Amino acid sequence: MSDTNEPSWYGVRCVFRHRHLEVYEERVTLWVARSLGEAIAQGEAEAAAYCEDLDAVEYVDFAEAYAMFDSPGEGAEVFSSMRESGLPPDDYVRRFFATGEERAGRAGSFPRPDREVTDSATP
Repeated sequence: MSDTNEPSWYGVRCVFRHRHLEVYEERVTLWVARSLGEAIAQGEAEAAAYCEDLDAVEYVDFAEAYAMFDSPGEGAEVFSSMRESGLPPDDYVRRFFATGEERAGRAGSFPRPDREVTDSATP
């Protein structure tokens, strides 16, 4: 699904920085739009309102959109992002997702890395 004249559902991921908490937040919001650009514009407008509602939160000017294949519902994929990497799975997760700095519980067994993970496929 790409830019068309037909409205469809999009997931838009925006990144924020909470200055007082010293954390970054990624939020995925859902929008009906006619294009990726229109969906991102809607997501960024909501990001601005989100920042206005919270003290010391700033939008870091990063948004990605994903055109959904179905309408939202149980089990619907609302966002997907792909990245090329030569890392094995455990190292990939530790580098990009389970760094030990997250404020979330983990179902997997990815403890805080005790070594730096490098990815030769990424500069």
